[in-house]
Amino acid sequence: MPVIKIASGVVNQTPMAWDTNEKHLLNAIGLAKKENVGLFCLPELSVSGYGCEDYFFSPDLLQRSKEVLLNLVPHTEGIIVSVGLPVSYQNRLYNAACLIADRRIVGFYCKQFLANNGIHYEARWFHAWPKGLVGSIEIDGIQFPIGDIVFEIGAGSTDKIRVAFEICEDAWVADRPGKRHYDRAVDIILNPSASHFAFGKYRTREQLVLEGSRAFGCSYVYTNLLGNEAGQAVYDGDAMIASNGKMLASGPRFSYADYFIVSAIVDTDRTRLSQVQNKKEASKEADWRVPVYFSFNETKSMPVQNAETEAFERGNFVKEEEFARAVCLALFDYLRKSRSNGFTVSLSGGADSSACAALVSLMLYLGDESIGISGLKEKLSYIAKIKGLNDVAGLTKVLLETIYQGTRNSSDTTLSSARSLAESVNATFYQINIDEMVEGYKALIESQIGRNLSWETDDIPLQNIQARVRAPGVWLLTNLSGNLLLATSNRSEVAVGYATMDGDTAGSISPIAGIDKFWLRGWLIWLEKVGCEVKGRHIQIAGLKEVNALQPTAELRPLEKVQTDEADLMPYELLNELENYAIRDKMSPLQCFRQVEDQFAGRWSKEQLLHWTERFFRLWSRNQWKRERYAPSFHLDDHNLNPRSWCRFPILSGGFERELALLRADFDKDKSSRRKGKIGF
Repeated sequence: MPVIKIASGVVNQTPMAWDTNEKHLLNAIGLAKKENVGLFCLPELSVSGYGCEDYFFSPDLLQRSKEVLLNLVPHTEGIIVSVGLPVSYQNRLYNAACLIADRRIVGFYCKQFLANNGIHYEARWFHAWPKGLVGSIEIDGIQFPIGDIVFEIGAGSTDKIRVAFEICEDAWVADRPGKRHYDRAVDIILNPSASHFAFGKYRTREQLVLEGSRAFGCSYVYTNLLGNEAGQAVYDGDAMIASNGKMLASGPRFSYADYFIVSAIVDTDRTRLSQVQNKKEASKEADWRVPVYFSFNETKSMPVQNAETEAFERGNFVKEEEFARAVCLALFDYLRKSRSNGFTVSLSGGADSSACAALVSLMLYLGDESIGISGLKEKLSYIAKIKGLNDVAGLTKVLLETIYQGTRNSSDTTLSSARSLAESVNATFYQINIDEMVEGYKALIESQIGRNLSWETDDIPLQNIQARVRAPGVWLLTNLSGNLLLATSNRSEVAVGYATMDGDTAGSISPIAGIDKFWLRGWLIWLEKVGCEVKGRHIQIAGLKEVNALQPTAELRPLEKVQTDEADLMPYELLNELENYAIRDKMSPLQCFRQVEDQFAGRWSKEQLLHWTERFFRLWSRNQWKRERYAPSFHLDDHNLNPRSWCRFPILSGGFERELALLRADFDKDKSSRRKGKIGF
């Protein structure tokens, strides 16, 4: 049997960007051929893009996808290539992988299990292919097999290599197709995927690949999409090849490249030996084998192959590194795919806006590490102002502008903090005072309603007008530059609506709306004192020292009132736990209270915990309309609050009135019992 070279191809695609997508696929195929790869797997729906949403229903999308597929075919001389695209069969839409061998389409495998939870809505567009079913599909007058196929590859009477598929979700279910592939004596399983990023998810993927290769006695090729494909989901470009339970090769995650490949050499005799030794009874199931006439170029030797984890994955701060790398790659792709000229941040001196500015700076460091300054400039070549720049500092000065918009309620401390952070990352920094505009709006309304506004009677309106007056100025600055305005609200604020619509929520994208404030503050301390690992050194942002020393505050009330976020709301640590219990775990107010009562016993009184629990649920149910209006955010974990991609909730609801009444009654009953028993409360 041949010892052959197989490879996983990673591409950064965009929905319906036909020319660009085709170019990336052709370049990846060309690179695989140059490296003498025999069998090459490209990602799920990489022809059309994964995030086409309801445009999948368009017949024109299917036509364009077919055109790209047929354009790829002539470029597959001497190689077998799998590429993902949508196909129509008997007036049903399927998520398919097409296998092309030496300039000939040989068949289509269709996905059997559709991802249909959280961020995925595949069942809205696609049908799941029934296991064991094989049909025939016509393309330009030629019939091709389609369905649950095993491809048997070989030339003449020589022994054949059997290749089969699991497409993304197929491998995540209990009854994964790989079990039946094992019964069919499959040698190689290809898994083209579009697996969105979430913290720590790469470890689960690795286990699926390793266990698949071990349990099914095969070589397993896994490939994933890369980058910010359609606006909100981020793909880390994870690519792996394993054989008999050993990881042979893995690729870099969060690359800024358009495409890359990961290859390994496998020996099918070794995987077949493991199947023989397992002594499992032969399958009695119908075996739909499609013969593929193809002769692999045999490799004469088996090199030592051991996949290595990346440097940032070997440290103690993997989540911190993943957050930086995922958001930075998402920002970069959003920037270039929208053909914007840079980013603008309304810099308050606080944690949220400082995190946004820091992420833009890190974006350029990480991009330089991945593809070099010249590569960054090539991808952003439409921005004329960067032409003569040759380092990260120079690029940051052009691509990141910040503005501090103070009022009489702003402190010298936050001004100093904002300026220090901007200088530390080499961003352009502006400073203006907006008191005159705030007072102008205030006077106009007072003249109409016939009374003066005061903090005693009009606290929230007076706070909100300051936040909203900041928006027109920063939008003007953003539009003058052709930039993207970054909204600066975090997930904790999203949960309880502690944000001013058309104020700090104003923006093109919300880069930190997927992360909670408690963790974000810790990340900023890490970025100041430890830093992100880039090119073997740690990039620290010293300008965060002043930011990290501040207590979070909106600075919208007079300074003598000493306003802080946690006094307005509740401690961020507690807010985060309540959000997890209530929204992620779907617990009732009473269950949530009992959880935090145990978790924070001794830190806060039961009365205080009760008050905060009630406040969380009232604010949550009251502010769904705000969550519906937030600028697009990036999906970072599998319990975020984005109603477009994960967490749906009615805008109008009963507001948990009965549930909160039950909580209060239980609390009062417990309190009464404790008093009667003379137990301390």
